[in-house]
Order: sequence, then structure tokens, then C-alpha cells
Amino acid sequence: MNRLTGYLLSSSLLFGCLCPIAAQENSGGMHNPPKVLNILREFTKPGKNGMSHEKTESAFIKAMTAAKSPEHYLAVDSMSGKPRSLFLTGFDSFEAMEKAQAAVEKNPAFMEALDHAGVVDGELLSDTDSGDFAFREDLSLRPAVDIAHMRYFEISLFHVKPGHDKDFEALAKLYQQGFERIQSSHWAVYEAVYGQTDGTFVVFEPMKSLAEVDKGFAEYKDFESALGEDGVKKLNELYSVAIESSQSNLFEFNPRMSYVGEDWIKANPDFWKPKAAAASKKEVAKKKE
Repeated sequence: MNRLTGYLLSSSLLFGCLCPIAAQENSGGMHNPPKVLNILREFTKPGKNGMSHEKTESAFIKAMTAAKSPEHYLAVDSMSGKPRSLFLTGFDSFEAMEKAQAAVEKNPAFMEALDHAGVVDGELLSDTDSGDFAFREDLSLRPAVDIAHMRYFEISLFHVKPGHDKDFEALAKLYQQGFERIQSSHWAVYEAVYGQTDGTFVVFEPMKSLAEVDKGFAEYKDFESALGEDGVKKLNELYSVAIESSQSNLFEFNPRMSYVGEDWIKANPDFWKPKAAAASKKEVAKKKE
């Protein structure tokens, strides 16, 4: 049920977008990150990720589909670090989150189905946790993206030293300044509100291809050039003063464990609903015949 509200752990239950999920759509398929993001992390036991996890997760999707739930979530799987899946659910506000929770509680059959799915899914998990995060538009750079066509996230986690939030904000703004002219650069920043230690920030960088990682390494020289020697020195000083710890990992979108909206499916059916897309293409071919 955390996939819906982030509060009830009775089911088994985070990313995403930024989330990507429940984000507002602009023209051209661009999505703004939601104001509030719930992130549920499921750490799988050794050998229990992959298809085994996808099978148990399908029960949640069936329950959501049967209940015609208007709330959606994006699942992403780790490509580095401990084996884990993140479930990202976005909301316009905490009030909207509360209303979503209330709607679930009014549907006993839906709650029962989620509880049952949670018991089965829980057998594969070694640990879970969840947190609620607020979008920091002031620290983000070109955060609106065509998320339905993205395939990966680079997710960076920063723990800021107590009393150094302003130094972290200054650091983030230096990054904005340095990457402003590099049009391919974009990210969304979220600050932890509940479920994480104070001073926790998460940065989401969506990518269509891992070739963008290679490109990013090459573009870092342009970033340093844009800041200049003094800017890079200031950057390093702020990092040393503000950051207690940091970590970056790669995650891959998993359409088989995601419950996304029709707008995403229509935008890219071959990825989000490949079987349905293949059937539709066969029907079109028959009609042409």
C-alpha cells in the first residue's frame, strides 16, 4: 500500500519521477516532476531478484488494475550496489497523498488484494524502507523531460552535514551555473521530509541510453571550463564543508513491475505494454490485407 500512499506498510510495502510518475505533462510529452515523491525500496534476498521478483510484483499490478486505481508508480531496478527495486509514486501535494490513502481504505477488496500480494512478495525480501521527498525546483536544472521514453536513472544520494544546508544549496547552484550552457544536462533534486535523516537530498538524472554516461564524462571538462579556476576551487571547498557522504548508482526502468498511466503507454507502447503493442500491430496488418 506504500505504493499508493507511503504510509501503510501492511502490504509489503519507493522512485519516480522526479517522479516521473504522476508528473504533470507539458506540450511535447514533457513531464514536470511531482511536488511530492514517495520512494519505497525493496531489497531482495540473494537470487530472488529478476523474474522471481517480477512474478510477485505482478499481483500488485493486477490489484491496481482491477480496482482501476488512478494512482500510478514507476519501478526501477538497481544496476549497481545492493540488489534492490525502487517504487516511485508522485503526488501534487501531501493532501493529495492523504486522499489517495483514504480512497484505498474505502475499498476492502482492494486492500485485501494488496495485503495478499504483500505477504507473497515479502518472502523474497531481506529489507524494505520508504521515505517522502519534496521537489526542490530551485536546485534542479531543466527537470521537465519526456520521461515515458527514458530508460535509466542515475540517482545520487547526498547527506549534508548538520547546519550546512545553505552551503549545499550554494554548491547545487554552482553545478547549475556550470552546466547551464550544456543543453543535454538535466536533473531534479528532492529533499527528504519523512523517513530519512535530516539533510538528505536525492538527485535524479533520467537517461534514454547509457551512452549519456560516457557523454557526461566528456562534458565535465566543459563544465570546469564554464566555472573557471576560481569556480572549481569554490566548488571543492563547498563540497568539503557541506557533504558528509554521497553515493551515485544506476537504475533501469522496469515496465513489468510498473503501473503507469495511459499517457505513458500511448507515448511508447512498445516499451510499457509490448504484448499489447504487438497485438495492435497484427490487427492493423490484417486490416490492410
